[in-house]
Amino acid sequence: MNAATANIKVTKRDGRMENIDLDKIHRVVAWAAEGLDNVSVSQVELKSHIQFYNGIRTDDIHETIIKAAADLISTETPDYQYLAARLAIFHLRKVAFGEFEPPHLFDHVASLTQLGKYDAHLIEDYSRAEFDELNGYIDHSRDMTFSYAAVKQLEGKYLVQNRVTKQIYESPQFLYILVAMCLFARYPQSTRLNYIKKFYDAISTFKISLPTPIMSGVRTPTRQFSSCVLIECADSLDSINATTSAIVKYVSQRAGIGINAGRIRALGSEIRGGEAQHTGCIPFYKMFQAAVKSCSQGGVRGGAATLFYPLWHLEVESLLVLKNNRGVEENRVRHLDYGVQINRLLYTRLIKGGNITLFSPSDVPGLYDAFFADQDEFERLYQLYEKDESIRKRSLPAADLFSLLMQERAGTGRIYIQNVDHCNTHSPFDPKRAPVRQSNLCLEIALPTKPLNDINDPNGEIALCTLSAFNLGALASLDELEGLADLAVRALDALLDYQDYPIEAARVATMNRRTLGIGVINFAYYLAKNNVKYSDDSALGLTHRTFEAIQYYLLKASVALAKEYGACPKFNETTYAEGYCRLILTKKTWIKSAKSPCIWIGKVYAPI
Repeated sequence: MNAATANIKVTKRDGRMENIDLDKIHRVVAWAAEGLDNVSVSQVELKSHIQFYNGIRTDDIHETIIKAAADLISTETPDYQYLAARLAIFHLRKVAFGEFEPPHLFDHVASLTQLGKYDAHLIEDYSRAEFDELNGYIDHSRDMTFSYAAVKQLEGKYLVQNRVTKQIYESPQFLYILVAMCLFARYPQSTRLNYIKKFYDAISTFKISLPTPIMSGVRTPTRQFSSCVLIECADSLDSINATTSAIVKYVSQRAGIGINAGRIRALGSEIRGGEAQHTGCIPFYKMFQAAVKSCSQGGVRGGAATLFYPLWHLEVESLLVLKNNRGVEENRVRHLDYGVQINRLLYTRLIKGGNITLFSPSDVPGLYDAFFADQDEFERLYQLYEKDESIRKRSLPAADLFSLLMQERAGTGRIYIQNVDHCNTHSPFDPKRAPVRQSNLCLEIALPTKPLNDINDPNGEIALCTLSAFNLGALASLDELEGLADLAVRALDALLDYQDYPIEAARVATMNRRTLGIGVINFAYYLAKNNVKYSDDSALGLTHRTFEAIQYYLLKASVALAKEYGACPKFNETTYAEGYCRLILTKKTWIKSAKSPCIWIGKVYAPI
């Protein structure tokens, strides 16, 4: 310590003043650098350029050093990302706990429950002995395996905190163990600790990836953890208002939204037998946009929604340009994304150089429902209505309409296509009884919906998708998938009972169908570490084996749950109930077993 700094005092995190200790700062940086290649403690200290002054806060010193380490991250010196991460974890724990060593799990949960940050059921459902056992199982050293970017993402999105003051209350391993404890709380005491430990290991070593609503929300008093919410709107003011209200409720609780607004009648349509003239879709789309943007998703991210409508809607030329930068606010709705719905008849008209006829859904009874449920019936009705001179319509070349769609898609990048016929023929739901009419931005969450007539309508159906993913890059072999699939399915299925439902139509639909979505992440790295490429056929075999195994083990886990708890109430509306099962990659057709559902594994049909 030189004369310039000898008399400087620092302000500790608790407000106490003490003499500056440069050796202590050096020891912390040296600790963070242990075992890392091509990192220099002195380089970090020099890069920090700390201007010491009397009363400087120790947390300001620490944040400056973290930034200095992060600034040294490069392709030539990648290990600085771990040095910076360790410094960030050190800082994070000091903020959360007042010291580096985390407290006992029970003490931590009791304190955070008293503050209203954790759900009180944790203290009520688990004994002190169980807390002691789990506290001994937590591996806090796993915090030191994060990269700097991962720590910043945890700080920004996932760790429980006051999002106004930025006060963080927990460290990552508490997040992981408490998510597991919440999800398996209702399991029998004889088995739940075993499941908690396995699930904790799977998520804290990144073999199973959890989405934002679960990571940021499970363990807090706000119990809504579904990632995707699909809401269908009917052609009435009551339904439009109910849809708007449902959007606000779910956006405020971390969910991404899909809106099916294709039923709304076109501009100029009759209202109440001609007593009034309809203002068309755009004013109501603006209403949905305002609802989506009215709340942030729990302070974690901004609200977002994708709105769907059919290509044959009478207003489609105006709807296709809603995101276009040209035009005025009155005829643009730029802050939603859009899904344009197409089927085989519309593609056929394009291929054959024909015309597409546009209708208002309100003028063509049965056409909108047949568009999803029955393609032959849709074609029959469509051609019938084309010939009916009493029906308002407009016809234009299919090539012109598709060109406009492609121009806007290329120009904005935020207009998507839903092939509604394939969504239903490739769905596990029977399109005659449970048609798929929409998705969300994923364009993969294809679930049945029904419009709400009002916000309390028990006959409506809001579809929720509760998500997780296998991290293929973290798997040593495909043999791990069976155990991971069982954990993921059990955890997400338990979450359906654990969470709350702000709208009854969502609760009823979820209990009836119990839908889960389990995908993959890190696929590119998975291919690379197995020495195959996207760019040629070398990846096909590995991709086939991997996704065949994933589907088989997920179906097996689902069947195991059905044996324990019984089939979900609307299982009869699925093709599985009829003995049909989708084949992956190897086969492009459906098969039927007279005795039980089955799946193609290798070269045989294996019962599940």
